[in-house]
Amino acid sequence: MFSIRALRSAIVSKPWAPIAATSVVAAAASSYYFSTMSISNDAKTATLKGDDQWVDLKLKSSKDLSHNTKSLIFELPTKDSTLGLTTASALLTKYVTPKGSNVVRPYTPISDPDSKGEFELVVKSYPEGKMSKHIHELKEGETLSFKGPIIKYQWQPNLHKEITLIGAGTGITPLYQLITAINKNPEDKTKVNLFYGNATEGDILLKNEIDAIAKAKPQQFNVHYFLDKPSSNWKGESGFISEDFIKGNSPASSAENVKVFICGPPPFYKAISGGKVSPTDQGEVDGALKNLGFSKDQVFKF
Repeated sequence: MFSIRALRSAIVSKPWAPIAATSVVAAAASSYYFSTMSISNDAKTATLKGDDQWVDLKLKSSKDLSHNTKSLIFELPTKDSTLGLTTASALLTKYVTPKGSNVVRPYTPISDPDSKGEFELVVKSYPEGKMSKHIHELKEGETLSFKGPIIKYQWQPNLHKEITLIGAGTGITPLYQLITAINKNPEDKTKVNLFYGNATEGDILLKNEIDAIAKAKPQQFNVHYFLDKPSSNWKGESGFISEDFIKGNSPASSAENVKVFICGPPPFYKAISGGKVSPTDQGEVDGALKNLGFSKDQVFKF
């Protein structure tokens, strides 16, 4: 069981602890990923080539999605350039503080990996988030340093008969990558269940885009939103994403060829799946999914 209210409290006191690592930890993680990844985009057009080079990219535009979340469009070097990411991959961002310290954080773009000329990030600003506050303060024309890609999961169409995506807050971004990849591939028949938790309706990210996909393919995409502070006219789910709800609205662990993907802050992982040990160590399955009998091979934590 997981309360969005508890999540918000935890974020304020210790925002995204596993993600908000020091630059040393981030550098170590990137070194591992860059030495083991493969790139699907044409190397001639890919901006991020999987090496250890930082690339400065200019902010084209930004807009508010909520009181603390922005959509940001960054320009690629040419109109024919791609970012160089694959489905279920991320990138690293970096800026140098006035005191000369590097601040490095990972983010997951929401734009199509094959998009040319630009790409989009959705970034939530946290009270103690050095990078998120810096990104929110960027002006059009200013630059941010990027490196990648970081391959999180090698997605293959139809590898799984059915998947369940469980996320909270900006944890929707890698899950949205999977949703859009499956949706745009007419040959991919993977069935998708999405359980997505937030504090209020205004905090739900990418709702219009997700709803449009679910409306167009209702037999393939099953979406449930959870709010900790619902309004009186809210028609979705209220409270936490519970073990009972997961059990009643997604395939059992005994079902054939199923997979569960999780993304959210530390308290969310703890309640749903158990935390990751490190960027390269998924850790053991715990929480609700352990109680429901899911094995380590059936669960992936972004």
